[in-house]
Amino acid sequence: MPIRQLSETMINQIAAGEVIERPASVVKELVENALDAGASRVEVVTAGGGLNLIRVTDDGSGIPEPELSLAIARHCTSKLAEDINDIRSLGFRGEALPSIGSVSRLSIRSRTALGDSAAEIGIEGGRVLPVRPAAANRGTTVEVRDLFFATPARLKFMKGERAESSATSDVVKRIAIAFPAVRFTLAGSDRSTLELPATDDSPEGSLRRVAQVMGAEFPDNSIAIDAMREGVHLTGHVSIPSFTRANALQQYAYVNGRPVRDKLIAGAIRGAFADVLPRDRHAVTVLFLTLDPAIVDVNVHPAKADVRFRDPGLVRGLIVGAIRQALADAGIRSATTGAAGMMAAFRPGAASYNHGGPANGHRSYEAAYRASGSTGFDPARSPQRPLDMQFEGAGFERAGARHGGFGEPGQAAFDAGELASADARAGQSEAAETLLGTVLGAARAQVHENYIVAQTRDSLVIVDQHAAHERLVYEALKNALHSRPVPSQMLLLPEIIDLPEEDAERLAMHSETLARFGLGIERFGPGAVAVRETPSMLGETNVQQLVRDLADEIADNDTVETLRERLDKIAATMACHGSVRSGRLLKAEEMNALLRQMEATPGSGTCNHGRPTYIELKLADIERLFGRR
Repeated sequence: MPIRQLSETMINQIAAGEVIERPASVVKELVENALDAGASRVEVVTAGGGLNLIRVTDDGSGIPEPELSLAIARHCTSKLAEDINDIRSLGFRGEALPSIGSVSRLSIRSRTALGDSAAEIGIEGGRVLPVRPAAANRGTTVEVRDLFFATPARLKFMKGERAESSATSDVVKRIAIAFPAVRFTLAGSDRSTLELPATDDSPEGSLRRVAQVMGAEFPDNSIAIDAMREGVHLTGHVSIPSFTRANALQQYAYVNGRPVRDKLIAGAIRGAFADVLPRDRHAVTVLFLTLDPAIVDVNVHPAKADVRFRDPGLVRGLIVGAIRQALADAGIRSATTGAAGMMAAFRPGAASYNHGGPANGHRSYEAAYRASGSTGFDPARSPQRPLDMQFEGAGFERAGARHGGFGEPGQAAFDAGELASADARAGQSEAAETLLGTVLGAARAQVHENYIVAQTRDSLVIVDQHAAHERLVYEALKNALHSRPVPSQMLLLPEIIDLPEEDAERLAMHSETLARFGLGIERFGPGAVAVRETPSMLGETNVQQLVRDLADEIADNDTVETLRERLDKIAATMACHGSVRSGRLLKAEEMNALLRQMEATPGSGTCNHGRPTYIELKLADIERLFGRR
């Protein structure tokens, strides 16, 4: 087949294949156009998941009638001057409208602030219709009907109506977070209406918009980020380690106001939380990077979803360092969701002991019923029995006397005599009253030989002693590990590893950093490195695999975090085996000392495996459980 020039319609359809992946892609392009036009209100209406109808209405500056025909021509735009490196708008290529018009029935109706009337132009499958007068308010309305009718093969790859509607909602929410001063509405016959009222561009207004999109509980469980390094400014919020999700869908990142899904940013977030989250949990984040447009390339992806930084190591280091510093500065905090789950578990529902069966299927009442058999409630065997109640006349001895005032025989070691309750015993300590004002309060008891019950002035705190001490030991080991060069062991024979020349060069450039972690590397010819020392902590390790992993990471992120992570993993294992075990009885002084160490240690709200170390239940919540509020 001879070489020939493709038709304009074919060119636009090829471009549409890159830019217009699904209805959500159309919504993204049209909403970005509205925001570039200075809109303060954007309304989106869809039908049939966006395949039947997409209508985007804004109150922006509008398009003058003589420019309507240019708006639907390829590579015609008002957003780009002569410098491709100085892009300050969301759109800049001038491809979206002609690409959409080539695969759908598109109409654009617009009116400027100074215009006496509106004008409308249309495209049907690439065929341009003449401009005609229309009636409209100031702004622009773009209507897309029968998406992909001109390329029916694309319809076979569309998902169901619900999935396409969900993708559109995600696009609108993702954009809305970056523009809190704009009011967004998403409605249609295929969805429930989403309204995001305008706030303002202040940090407080931005956080209110984030709460509108991500839920009201996020601000209560987040930490503010504000850091600057070499002209790159990072702001936003990240969740505390005990507030997580099962996937990374609620990780929002923006570069100069543009929503992106960049693997470097995602990797940096994952690295920053590596120490405090389990592998199957993900942090909730909203991060804004602001930097000179000249040092970031946004023209590397057809849908502008990815970006390329001139100095990726700088950006990654800023994100990791800022998040870790913020987590350390925030001190110890527990997620509000923990208290909510605790209340749900405690709330029994209506029940009476004088009945023939368990109440509402609640486990504790079922246990009481099974323990009592068919004769009714037996207080001595009930999980709800008071510790110090005497059942005079029923033949029951004093429960507190049997077990030294605690509900379990093993707790007798803590008892100094026959006292009224665990609270009264701990209250004898002169320091207890002052400890009530601390974050984790004063230790009152140890139950099930693993959980410390503490009291503050306005809450009840339950601490998992093993998980808490594991985090304390791990942080101490890490500080010792990274405060000085890591001890290394000399190999009897150097390990020669063949690598591509560029990988060998990258490793050689980072040899000093690797040496501080105990890995001695030097060049061995053009395409190989010689490993003479390895970290002693690693013991016998696969040196070749380690070096290749390091080379891959340096190529991707210009860092050597792989080696640090391996050393930290060993420290975590040592901490797990060297910490206070479940089942160990602690004295009151030991429990209080553990609480004070937790308050002084960054990241102690979760253990090395990402589990929470404590749960806090506010006094107000306890009063609600008992109907006092």
